[in-house]
Amino acid sequence: MERILGIDPGLNRTGYGVIHREQNRVILDEGGVVATNPSQPLAERICEIACEIREVIDQWKPTALAIEQVFSLGKNPKSAILLAHVRGAVLANAFESGLKIYHYKPTQIKKLLTGHGRASKEQMQHVVKTELGLSEVPRPHDVADALAIALCHLHTSVLDQYAA
Repeated sequence: MERILGIDPGLNRTGYGVIHREQNRVILDEGGVVATNPSQPLAERICEIACEIREVIDQWKPTALAIEQVFSLGKNPKSAILLAHVRGAVLANAFESGLKIYHYKPTQIKKLLTGHGRASKEQMQHVVKTELGLSEVPRPHDVADALAIALCHLHTSVLDQYAA
C-alpha cells in the first residue's frame, strides 16, 4: 500500500496530510499543521517543524512525500528563502526515512485536481473535501493545501501506472 505524506511548507505554518488508497476510495489518515512562533529564532523554528514532521513520518510510515515547490522567488525573495529552509528540513527527514520524494508546482496541483492551473483556494478546498468524502473543508487552509498536494501525487502515480 502506498501511503502519501503531502506537505505545504511554510515557516509560520507547515500543513501536512497523510492519505492512502483502499480499493477505490482515498482514505484520510491524518492532517494537521506545525505552527511556529515568529518570535523564536529561525533555527529553532526550522527544528520544530523538522521534529514534528519526523513524528508524523514515524507514526504513519508513508512511502512517498509530495511537497510543493518554492514559487515566489521573483515576487518576494526573502519569503522564498525562508520557505526553502523549511523544505530543506522536510526533505532531509524524508530522505533519511527512505521516502520517495516528489515535487509539484502549485499550478500543476491545481490543474490536475480542478482542470485549471489558476483555480481558487475555494475550488481546491471543495475538491479535497469531495475526494476525501469529508463533511467539511479541512481547516486551516494549510491542511487542505497539503492534502491537495498528496491527492495530486496519488492521481499522478495512478496515471503513471496506466501509462507503463
